[in-house]
Amino acid sequence: MTENLVLYTVTERIATITINRPEKRNALNPELVSLLTEAFIRASEDDEAKIVILNANGPAFSAGADLAYLQQLQHNTFEENLADSENLKRLFTTIYYLPKIVIAQVEGHAIAGGCGLATVCDIIFSVPEASFGYTEVKLGFVPAIVSCFLLRKTSETIAKKILLSGELFSAEKALEYGLITCVTNKADIHLKTKEFALNLCTETSANSLMVTKQLIGLTTNPGLEKSLSMAVQINARVRDSEDFKKGINAFLSKEKLQW
Repeated sequence: MTENLVLYTVTERIATITINRPEKRNALNPELVSLLTEAFIRASEDDEAKIVILNANGPAFSAGADLAYLQQLQHNTFEENLADSENLKRLFTTIYYLPKIVIAQVEGHAIAGGCGLATVCDIIFSVPEASFGYTEVKLGFVPAIVSCFLLRKTSETIAKKILLSGELFSAEKALEYGLITCVTNKADIHLKTKEFALNLCTETSANSLMVTKQLIGLTTNPGLEKSLSMAVQINARVRDSEDFKKGINAFLSKEKLQW
């Protein structure tokens, strides 16, 4: 079962990494985070793959953190939370620094950590029905790691609006905010994503793509590593707070919390 949580295929020089946990709305847990990291490293080293597409099976792209995982977090030590935050950082930085272009194909809701997963991809195609949102503050969490990337994609004003409110927003809004690249209907998204990937495969130099991606990253994110190190520490500390425990308990009990 573990091996089937993430699927990996290569066709026409396009590596497709598929999150395959539809019964759990592709929710993230440490196992899935590790498997996704391994899949992206595999794609990075795969000579048959020039471009990478990330997609998901089922109605959701990723609903964020898994319920069993949230329960476990309540009992973690600071050191365990620190290690867990480092694992998420490793997944996000693996995608962000991957020497190949990563295209996200979002065909369902991308929430919290799932929205972060889409955020770190280079190009994002979405169906209009998908909702996006960084809902961490509603649960006593902090969108620490993803904020380091989001602030480079959109303005501080927009980042504050969506991170501090924790509200969900539409694919059209995500496009307006500069978070995603294109909105296309469900019937066409597979074809549109593949056409874009194939065009990169046939019309561009792999080395030029790699160096240009690195250049953009270096130019827009000179202090990224320092920011991420602070974010990992903040993430672990917040999980020790009373607000975090209260928020997770309410969420797991399906109670409406009055902050």
